[in-house]
Amino acid sequence: MKLSYIYEIALFTALILLQVLLLNRISLFGIATPVLYVYFLLKLPLGRNLYYVITSAFLMGLIIDIFLNTPGMNAAAITIVAAFRKNITGLFFEKEGYDDFVPCINTAAGPFVQFAIFMTLLHLTLLLFIESFTLFNLKNTLLRIVTSSVVSIPLIIALDSLMFRRKPGEQ
Repeated sequence: MKLSYIYEIALFTALILLQVLLLNRISLFGIATPVLYVYFLLKLPLGRNLYYVITSAFLMGLIIDIFLNTPGMNAAAITIVAAFRKNITGLFFEKEGYDDFVPCINTAAGPFVQFAIFMTLLHLTLLLFIESFTLFNLKNTLLRIVTSSVVSIPLIIALDSLMFRRKPGEQ
């Protein structure tokens, strides 16, 4: 088994545990809940097989749904985001020779931050509209999307900055 797959399994497990055991218990002012498990989709190599990405995203969402007793909401939202990931990466990263490229704040800070913001906003929009399943309380849903994004995006960027520090002497 390749080292990258072992890393992905460890990241998958750690993000699920962190989300279920810690982050879902945090509710800032009753409207903002940090969502960190989208980070898994951000850290997969850009050339990864689409079926692998969709399947692993669905499993992650399903496991989170099982632990949180939410009937398929996380699985649906993260699977839709995973299905469009390949097209979204083309908006932010060059398409030439990126099969093994893993987006990182240290290698491409601007595109990575834009990619993280877009993916997080897309995921939270889908998740919170699936959760509310109505447009009657649109202001509250939009407020929850914005505040959860404002909390989640800095966490994702901070986690990436901590995990992938440059070694001394690198530029």
